[in-house]
Amino acid sequence: MPIDAAKALAAEPRTGEITWNHKDVLLYHLGVGAGRPATDPDELRYTLESRLHVLPSFATVAGNGSPGVISGLSMPGVEVDLARVLHGGQTLGVHRPIPPAGTATATGRIAAVYDKGEAAVLVMRTEVADADGPLWTNDAQIFVRGEGGWGGDRGPSARLDPPTGDPDRTVERPVREDQALLYRLCGDWNPLHADPDFAKRAGFERPILHGLCTYGITLKAVVDTLLGGDVTRVRGYSTRFAGVVFPGETLCVRMWREAGRVRVTVGALERDDAPVLADTVVQHS
Repeated sequence: MPIDAAKALAAEPRTGEITWNHKDVLLYHLGVGAGRPATDPDELRYTLESRLHVLPSFATVAGNGSPGVISGLSMPGVEVDLARVLHGGQTLGVHRPIPPAGTATATGRIAAVYDKGEAAVLVMRTEVADADGPLWTNDAQIFVRGEGGWGGDRGPSARLDPPTGDPDRTVERPVREDQALLYRLCGDWNPLHADPDFAKRAGFERPILHGLCTYGITLKAVVDTLLGGDVTRVRGYSTRFAGVVFPGETLCVRMWREAGRVRVTVGALERDDAPVLADTVVQHS
């Protein structure tokens, strides 16, 4: 079996130093659609260094390193065909506000390996702390088709009951034609998001947007719409990637208020509201 669950779980964590500064944060914010309109005071909190606050989903690219999916596939006990790999979901826990510049230690390991029958799921956990203590924890759920069936633990279900009633807020977020080209400068250089020929070989009619870009666009929409623009209120953020987004499309973000959290669904309007993000929850103070 290409995935040796015992070996992957027993592997020593990988630890390294990461650094970032205000330019990295500004680039990330532009990559997830901030700055429209450019002179809007609410947008300047994302785009002007003198007012800068950090959207918590920046944690997925801080240090400009490989996303958790890529680092997870290079861990001991994991030898898989990249063509079988999907980024199934992402979970972020925020321990305190992320500073606009910093140096921290990132520790990554395979936290779980689940047997879903027709697929295996790896959970790549990255814990980040600086001199003042823990900053954030990122879990990337990596779906590997065709690698299940060895009789292992199926793990928890990520599916939630759908939100009930009409959403409290619905907003539309247009995705620029060059959004993926801009976002990839944050560190994810997968040609799937830029090269039409590569995208066709992967089974798509044209390059697709990074799932983590949609993830950031959605969190910004929730913060700006229901959390008063206060990024420090975010405590956690989880989603399941349910479908692709093509640059140039429009995202429809629907939000339901619940106690201490916001439930969210995201669809692509131009494709009959095709699901993009599902089982999405923003936890907040």
